[in-house]
Amino acid sequence: MLPCRDNSIAVLLKVAMLCGLASLGCSSNRDASNGDSALVGEAKIGEPLELFTTVPIGASFDRLPRISHLVSTDFDQDGQPDVIVCDCTKNTVSILRRSTTTEAESSTEPEYTEQVILDGIVAPARVEVVDFDADGDQDLFVAVLGKLNPSNDPIGSLIALENIAGDGGGDGDRDVASDEKTFSFRRHDVLVDVARVSDVRAGDLDGDGDRDLVVTQFGYYDGGLQWLENQGDWQFAPHALCDLAGGIHGEIADMNGDGFADIVLLLSQEIEELRIFYGDGKGQFEQSTAWSANNPDFGSSGCWTVDLDLDGDMDVLYANGDAFDYSPPRPWPWHGLQWLENVGDRKFKYHRLVELGGAVNMHAADYDQDGDLDIFATSTFNDWSSPESSSLIVLENTDNMQFVSHRLANSPTHIQALDVGDFDSDGSIDLITGGMHVFEPNDRVERVLLWQGISR
Repeated sequence: MLPCRDNSIAVLLKVAMLCGLASLGCSSNRDASNGDSALVGEAKIGEPLELFTTVPIGASFDRLPRISHLVSTDFDQDGQPDVIVCDCTKNTVSILRRSTTTEAESSTEPEYTEQVILDGIVAPARVEVVDFDADGDQDLFVAVLGKLNPSNDPIGSLIALENIAGDGGGDGDRDVASDEKTFSFRRHDVLVDVARVSDVRAGDLDGDGDRDLVVTQFGYYDGGLQWLENQGDWQFAPHALCDLAGGIHGEIADMNGDGFADIVLLLSQEIEELRIFYGDGKGQFEQSTAWSANNPDFGSSGCWTVDLDLDGDMDVLYANGDAFDYSPPRPWPWHGLQWLENVGDRKFKYHRLVELGGAVNMHAADYDQDGDLDIFATSTFNDWSSPESSSLIVLENTDNMQFVSHRLANSPTHIQALDVGDFDSDGSIDLITGGMHVFEPNDRVERVLLWQGISR
């Protein structure tokens, strides 16, 4: 049975911001302060900062780029960070591999070569990087929308790329040469001809020691959340958890400290809501509403689990800035950034941090190395005609969860994808971003951009 479906709110036209969901019960822990007063930001507004120098990496482009997701990982295990990119213009998934030549290592600008590892798809939303088969190398799962705009057509899919030893012997696998390294992948079509797949995550959901999958789907009226039980040999048994449309992210984390994997689902279609499916470690889940917006146009765009206050439990970062209900898309006063503080007993305290028009992505990292977590955030739909608009900001955690917001950039515009790491091995925080250029202006366009931290 799939409880808690609510069709009383009109379905809104949205493009999923991606990158951009057993037996169930249903309880609610809604925050009573969800009204307009909750939108007063706690963060102070500080001066703009210059923390980074930028350099484009990866392939050149002759069409407006639409990068839905990217992730930094040492995929080839050579000690250098690589980047895996979902490109909704080229409709590919590719690996940007950092060169390890002596000449490149001596340069202040790391050099990357890009190889396509999956094509022939439409609108890849997210890639999950995980050693799924426990053989010592990283495999990939790709969530494929099938179309960028919401649709009820069964056009979504979930594709697994099993990382195997490449022999180039015409065995039907995909071999990708990169310097002295050859990647080879065996493709497994896990789901085909289903509602658009917006997210996929891997984790052990039933306590049997292997990794299962959480699959989030955002159709239009159709969609839902399911987990796929790993039955071995890249075969899966589906278990539906919820049939609500509009799932953007379905994160796996232990939200109540019981040692079992839970699922954090962000909805942004019939309702604007964050739900948690608490697992019992045996594949059964109980559903609870952690927070719900009173505004049906709230524009939820992403959630990320992290112990933001470093108190030993998992909190939730939450961005709202989806602007596709309006043409052309524009920022709204309620767009912005917030975090949900885990206060125990399945309850969360809502903290509005700051207004950010078109906010789509957040990432916590200690950029100033003072022992607490700061927050980087990006915007895709801000007022780009204003020199005061921001495409990238940092919320500096100054003391005891008190934040100061600093504008970092308004060029390039339309930043969607974001990850954090030390890409040049100098000990400072660097960023990697991807542009989702779906509307004008087109005068500050970048595809994949490396932001190298200036040593403090």
